[in-house]
This record gives sequence, C-alpha cells and structure tokens, in this order.
Amino acid sequence: MGQLIAVAVITVLAVISPGADFAMTVRNSYLYGRTAGVLAAVGIAAGVLVHVTYTMLGVGLLVSRTPMLFTAMKLIGAAYLVYIGYKTFVAKATRVDVDQTDETGLSKAGALRTGFLTNALNPKTMLFVLSTYTQVVSADTPLVQQVGYGLFMSFAHLVWFGLAAVFFSHTSLRTRLLRKQAVLNKVIGSVLVGLGMVLALTPAVA
Repeated sequence: MGQLIAVAVITVLAVISPGADFAMTVRNSYLYGRTAGVLAAVGIAAGVLVHVTYTMLGVGLLVSRTPMLFTAMKLIGAAYLVYIGYKTFVAKATRVDVDQTDETGLSKAGALRTGFLTNALNPKTMLFVLSTYTQVVSADTPLVQQVGYGLFMSFAHLVWFGLAAVFFSHTSLRTRLLRKQAVLNKVIGSVLVGLGMVLALTPAVA
C-alpha cells in the first residue's frame, strides 16, 4: 500500500507541475477549440506510455546512463518545442467563430501529434518515469502491478490535461482569450521557446 501511495503522490505532483505539456494543451485549446485540446491530452497520455514501456524494458536506464543518447533525445525534444514555439510566436491573429465547429486550423491527427511529441520527446518525463520505477517500485513488484502503475501515470496525465483543455476551451473564456490572441500567441510561443532552451541547456545525467 505504501508503494501505491508513493507512486500516486509522485505522479500527481509531476502531472500538475507547469511545463511544456500544459503550455501545449493551452495553446491547442484556446486557438483551435476543445477537440484539439482534448486530443493533445490524449497524445500526452500516449507519450507517457512510451516512457513507461521502454523504462520497463530497461532502455530508459540505458539512455539515462549514456550521456550521448540522453543528449540526443534532449536536443530533439528541445528543437521541437522551439519550433512549435516559434510558429506560435509569429502566427498572425485570425478571426475564429467559437460558436461554430472547433476543427479550424488544426487536424485531429495534428492535435494528437502535438501532444504526443511534446511528451514523448521530453527527457524530463523520461526521468520522472525512470526514477519512479527504480527508486519507488521494487524489483519484486509483480509485472501486472508495474503495468498498472504505468497505466495510472498515463491516466492521470489524460485527466489533468483533459480538464485543462475543457477549461481553456470554454466558450466565454476562449472568446476573451481570442480577443488577446496576438499577445497570447507571443506569450505562449515565448514560453515554449524558453522551455526548449532550458531543456537544451540542462546538463546530461551522469
């Protein structure tokens, strides 16, 4: 029971900590609507499962202990955030009718992809999952239970970012945000670029 509580607490704290996943969810939600925001959340949850899978297979430990591999993953993730951040920063404000379909400007596959790549390419999520499985979960923990922990991590991300998507895509709030679209695009774009730069400058693990 103690192990379960520890995993739950660590997961919740990791999920609610502001970061690239949150910024991407907000971006998709207010710019493209609820569907795009929720699909970003689904993509984020799927990205977590990628980290859980390779961690359980032992690949995560190999990457974390191989500076060159870790650096490569880190730089790819940083480049993606900088790219999306730059595109958001320079995007021109467009007129959006929030009362009509929210499938404007971003396909369902594109919305899913932004969430998935943001999380799957984030070495910080890798380290969160890896540290949980190596420092909290015992080697004697049954495989089914370990899988259950991974599914919980993914589900927690889905719930939290799904709620964020619903909140920031609410018609009244979204209308107000879109009125400030030019400023918000630059703010969120700067945040994503900044997160990418911080990620790129983070020292490789030993």
